[in-house]
Amino acid sequence: MIGALGVVFGDIGTSPIYTLQTLFNPADPHPVPIATQNVYGVVSLVFWSVMIIVTVTYVLLAMRADNDGEGGIMALITLVRRWASRQGRKSAVLLAGLGIFGAALFFGDSMITPAISVLSAVEGLRVVEPELDNLIVPITVVIIVALFMVQRRGTAAVGRVFGPVMIAWFAAIGAFGIAGIAGHPEILKVLSPTYALDFLAGNFGVAFFAMAAVVLAVTGAEALYADMGHFGRKAITRGWLGLVLPACVLSYFGQGALLLADPANVSSPFFLLVPGWGRLPMVLLATAATVIASQAVITGAYSVASQAARLGYLPRLRIAHTSESAVGQIYVPWINWVLMVSVLTLVFAFRSSTALAFAFGMAVTGTITITTLLFFYVARRKWGVSPWLIGIGATILLSIDLLFLAANMTKLIHGAWLPLLIGLTAFTVMTTWQRGRQIVTAERERAEGSLREFIEQLRDGRLPTQRVPGTAVFLNRGKQTAPLAMRANVEHNHVRHDHVVIMSIETEPIPRVRAEDRIEVDDLGYGDDGIFHVTVRWGYMERTHVPEALAMLDADKAEGRMQLDQVSYFLSKIELQRGDAPTMAPWRKRLFIATSYIAADAAEHFALPRNRTVIMGSHIDV
Repeated sequence: MIGALGVVFGDIGTSPIYTLQTLFNPADPHPVPIATQNVYGVVSLVFWSVMIIVTVTYVLLAMRADNDGEGGIMALITLVRRWASRQGRKSAVLLAGLGIFGAALFFGDSMITPAISVLSAVEGLRVVEPELDNLIVPITVVIIVALFMVQRRGTAAVGRVFGPVMIAWFAAIGAFGIAGIAGHPEILKVLSPTYALDFLAGNFGVAFFAMAAVVLAVTGAEALYADMGHFGRKAITRGWLGLVLPACVLSYFGQGALLLADPANVSSPFFLLVPGWGRLPMVLLATAATVIASQAVITGAYSVASQAARLGYLPRLRIAHTSESAVGQIYVPWINWVLMVSVLTLVFAFRSSTALAFAFGMAVTGTITITTLLFFYVARRKWGVSPWLIGIGATILLSIDLLFLAANMTKLIHGAWLPLLIGLTAFTVMTTWQRGRQIVTAERERAEGSLREFIEQLRDGRLPTQRVPGTAVFLNRGKQTAPLAMRANVEHNHVRHDHVVIMSIETEPIPRVRAEDRIEVDDLGYGDDGIFHVTVRWGYMERTHVPEALAMLDADKAEGRMQLDQVSYFLSKIELQRGDAPTMAPWRKRLFIATSYIAADAAEHFALPRNRTVIMGSHIDV
């Protein structure tokens, strides 16, 4: 749970720094006027938004819908697609597509959160010493670069370091919140939802626009869900209910009490809640906490990208597993560096947390709304929850989500267009890759042909070949089709090796596979031709090392002893070309081919010796 505190709750746990400040900020296009009833209404609205969206929607409901322990919107998409494949419902296919757009919006959130979080904390220097204003952006840049540089050490290692810091953070904001409440205990009246409802009903024009900033209090909810695979549901639930929720609520209430006592504190109620002697240490602690806030969405982005690749929406990325106890703890280098460049670009472009706040809520509300919709669909189809219960729950929660979404749409010209642009770009890349992959797979299966028929042709002489000494290993996706490299070797070189191993790799959702369960051998119907298929299973923490797997083959099952130091490895490399067939628009074909270049190198991924690896190419027109 300490590790989860150090990774999962950083984003939502640092929202008190800027939420109320943004709501009452005169520079906002639609600021909330400072007045006693408005303060009560806004703080009550913030409190109940956190309770309904984070506690109810995510912690109590959505986190029960997992895919082999993985959470996040991609896990929901997997569940929806799994049901659709069995039932063939068009609605499930449509919802899966909507979910992909929600995942794309999350990438926008992953870029904006580190920028706004670290900027908002470093801006506390302005409260301590106004002359330090010019150093805010340079300091922010240094912190962000350092954060992304340590990601390769793994989520668990980062969490162990950050966990105690976050405990100190939540203890501090809770304590200062209590001090603020003690000065004006009437603020506790906002626990009643009537204040939030009165604010909405009596000042709807003001309250509607205010909801675009209220959503800042729930940013990090999707990251909390996406990071479930890193630490598990129980640890996250206990951390939220036991420490994070009480501390954040106390901070919001304390800031509200401060504003009731003196409206002039609106410039920075979070830091002004702290006594003068403690402001500089609080700025330093806030900076550390916002670095951790960035960690929550960064690890969430790793999870989303990994799941997207497994579902076929992204190419195979190089993924490093960093824990033997949790399959979800991963590091994805390509995503890491893309995020770093994007975050730095946002920092230099916007230069303040206030400017970024206008853009922040759009991605969050869009993802939350789609997640809620997918969850209720899964609850109905997978668990068989009664329609009337689904109808009541969905109506209440989706009405709230859609109200937040509509409020954030009013910020489009003020920066909300940015996460939409990022989301549309990511959505286009993922759907293009999925469509292109379908085209390539169909064409490749046609070119490969049936493996059984191919072996029959070799046996009856329809494909005349010269047998040469040695062992050849052909990596293949399964045993239904013949490897392209093997077919090319036979049809063009007219040779085959004495021993031919067609090997397929499967990754199991466990850290390590027992030795007796690792290898499965199939002679493909004949025990005397030297050709057989091998399925090798690896745990997610084990490196996919093909030569080691080959050494484990039993000599009898392998139809003879192999000289491992002389084995040749063959890979089928596909060169993609733009064809004339109207499969996709020309610009999408170019995008698909460009995306293929980020795929991980197969020889490196499978630990093949370079001096004995033969890559036989073939081209496919897209």
